[in-house]
Amino acid sequence: MPRWKALPEELDPQVREFATQLRGLVDKSGLSIAAVSDRTGYSKTSWERYLNGRLLPPRGAIMALAEVTGTNPLHLTTMWELSERAWSRSEMRHDMTMEAIRISQARDALGEFGGDPVGGPGGAGSSRPGGRTATPPGAGRGAHSANRPPAGAPAGPPPGFPPSAPVPPPPGRRRPAIFVAALVGALVLIAGAVLLTDLGGGGDDGKQKVAESPSPKPTASASELPVGVKCSGDDCTGEDPELMGCGGEFAETATTATVGTAVVEVRYSETCGVAWARITEAAPGDTVEIAADQGEGKPQTGTVNADKDAYTPMVAVATADEAKACATLTTGVEGCTTANG
Repeated sequence: MPRWKALPEELDPQVREFATQLRGLVDKSGLSIAAVSDRTGYSKTSWERYLNGRLLPPRGAIMALAEVTGTNPLHLTTMWELSERAWSRSEMRHDMTMEAIRISQARDALGEFGGDPVGGPGGAGSSRPGGRTATPPGAGRGAHSANRPPAGAPAGPPPGFPPSAPVPPPPGRRRPAIFVAALVGALVLIAGAVLLTDLGGGGDDGKQKVAESPSPKPTASASELPVGVKCSGDDCTGEDPELMGCGGEFAETATTATVGTAVVEVRYSETCGVAWARITEAAPGDTVEIAADQGEGKPQTGTVNADKDAYTPMVAVATADEAKACATLTTGVEGCTTANG
């Protein structure tokens, strides 16, 4: 059975090459994914996503892998930057395509409200099958010629209306026309706002990247956070520390406790102002929980699967001492960390 799964067919060529190189480094080192996880500080689940092309690893994970495998970090960083740009371009194209589909569907739905397009059946200037222009009933050749302006003369209003007076719409068309025009205008404004937001047009420096995934905006401005970190403080609560960039080089183990045969840790990131719990050497079904003594939010939990480890989402804390991690094993044994470890 091959060690690696086939990379997704829709993966960008640059990202595909980068994922292949990461696999080669892991193979050359002789380490298992679990060993790579232990030595880099990023979870096994995250490394499986990185190596299978389902998620672009953060810069911190790449730097940690370079150190573990003895690889020149400059080469990996260059490849990561190219892949990160390709990943962003792919997501931008996907977002624009989905937006175009939504606009098209909205326009198609306008027909259900009875709004005929300009020049449509029954409207002014409509054409009958065969390409002939319909002539109003009772209008003979003489009447048609009498109402036609001389050749070369600018078009003017129908007889009986002042030159500056607007021509009223045909009876029964005024309300549908106003409704359709207003609805189309609203759709165009919404689409423009969404596209400008996605393309970074609303940022102070005009260089905001397309978001990788729906995530809360950081409390601090993007310029105040390191590259790859996507949230801080309360905005991180309930989020995955690896996906938000708070793990790896930006995290440390604050306290540790042994519960039965399992090891429970409080992982703390001063950069993000958060903490989360991690449990290792556990059995499937064991659970781990993190709670902030001073926080108002509810505790976050994680459940161990076949990997024998798990970690929780984050909670906002001012210091590592505010966080407490507890484990409940399937054997009935329970235990927690303390402020002094």
